[in-house]
Amino acid sequence: MKAKTERILVLGFVGTLFLLLLIFLILPKQKFSELENRYLQGVPQLTWNNIWSKKYAEDVEIFITDHFPFRDKWISVKSTVEQSRLQQENNDIYKGKDGYLFEKFSEPNYMQIQKYTESINQFASKHSKVNMTFLLAPTSIGLYPERLPWLAPSYPQKKVHQFISDQIQNKLTFIDGFNVFSAHTAEPIYYRTDHHWTTYGAYLAYKAYADRKGWHALQQKDFEITTVSNSFLGSFHTKGQFSGIAPDTIQAYTPRKPSPTEMYIADTDKTVTSMYDTSFLDKKDQYSYFLGGVHALIKLSTRLELSKVEQEKLLVIKDSYAHSVIPFLTSHVPEIHVIDIRYYNGNIREYMSKNEIEDVLFLFNTTTFIENNGLLKLNN
Repeated sequence: MKAKTERILVLGFVGTLFLLLLIFLILPKQKFSELENRYLQGVPQLTWNNIWSKKYAEDVEIFITDHFPFRDKWISVKSTVEQSRLQQENNDIYKGKDGYLFEKFSEPNYMQIQKYTESINQFASKHSKVNMTFLLAPTSIGLYPERLPWLAPSYPQKKVHQFISDQIQNKLTFIDGFNVFSAHTAEPIYYRTDHHWTTYGAYLAYKAYADRKGWHALQQKDFEITTVSNSFLGSFHTKGQFSGIAPDTIQAYTPRKPSPTEMYIADTDKTVTSMYDTSFLDKKDQYSYFLGGVHALIKLSTRLELSKVEQEKLLVIKDSYAHSVIPFLTSHVPEIHVIDIRYYNGNIREYMSKNEIEDVLFLFNTTTFIENNGLLKLNN
């Protein structure tokens, strides 16, 4: 009887594994997860280089994890179980004070960071006649450690910023987001449920950059500030799946004396007449309202009055924090080129030469920068 029971259990276990494998192979593979608000791992590329570097094995593991059958359901179930145990953390997201959610931040790999800063330094050295600025923004957990749950560990991002500053200060103009935001921590610089800064936070970053460049920065009174959404539940909410979290508000800052801007999106070879895509306000990823989301390369052309032009051209090499900053910059620069180095595979040096770029702004948040091996492509 015992042997028969064991056989049934073994057959049931093997049958379940076989069924899951069958479902995994049959189900269509999503490119983007609405629940997690991120792109999923594509089919790994089987090459000798990938096998030798162990990248193929790592990508296979991520691919299987990302496309595991009914993954979204399992994430929701795990969150429900964790909350029933009164846990203040789920899927690396903390439920903090004042309605804030935070993503865990651990001590980074400083050797890896140094590779990125060396890549930037080398890039700057090759373009010694180009004005380069690096604006590094902390994430919310870096600026608001006092809002974390009791005894929740978090590595101080200020140490990371100091390390990066020490590495590049002789090559580029460095703007530390901690210095920009330190006097405004009581104000809504970051969304409570998302990893991005608010439009107000973006405005502070724009003003810091404009002041450093010697421009005549617009004041808040120079904008019509409107609420475009009261229902934004961002990436932290999606990942943490905590219940009872109030949604965020998204605001748009429109100059009271606007200038028309066209945006060319190289990915789709289309030109649009707005920097804002209102269709995203009806979707999960509402932050993509700014610039229409992530693109490898875009070019913004603004018809500015001559008296408003501070400089002719600007190249922004960035992550998505820049999306809500760039509209501010169009009030000063008639031609702005924007590259997301995570997805752009062209030769940046040739691009700069072809477009006669003499000013570059690197704009990243701390988390993206320390994990962005795309920066190694700068000197390809």
